[in-house]
Amino acid sequence: MKNVRLEKIKQIIATQEINTQDELLDALHQEGFDVTQATISRDINRLMIMKIPLGDGRYRYVSKPDPDHNAYVKGRLRIFQDSILSINFSENIIVIHTIPGAAEAVACLIDYVEWPEIIGTLAGNNTIFIIVKTNQSTTTIIEKLQNLQKNQTLKIF
Repeated sequence: MKNVRLEKIKQIIATQEINTQDELLDALHQEGFDVTQATISRDINRLMIMKIPLGDGRYRYVSKPDPDHNAYVKGRLRIFQDSILSINFSENIIVIHTIPGAAEAVACLIDYVEWPEIIGTLAGNNTIFIIVKTNQSTTTIIEKLQNLQKNQTLKIF
């Protein structure tokens, strides 16, 4: 049932303008799926669905393009570079502040690079928490993030 639901989510966001998790939840309910907002949130992360700006202050959900596609990586990198306002840390937690609405897209790039020092990310509207495995690795990750801010190419390692 989970795989059927995930395929339905991809179909819904491909054919409808879905702006919020509530709208996606309603669309799934109309299709006969009995799910909660928490399930939708997990599914969005699992499918690596992201929000893109529509140009009028609104955003919509879209499926992640092929991650090997060069334009995808360049686009994510550009969003990363244009959106970061500050990077700070305490012990093994890094906090990134972004422009409003950009945290999810920035966290998507951080998740995409799969740096082994990172346990996971949590994104809100304009804030990202990155949990790093060790306090000593925090400096390494901050340096990598700062390099991403400056460079036009994405170096994963």
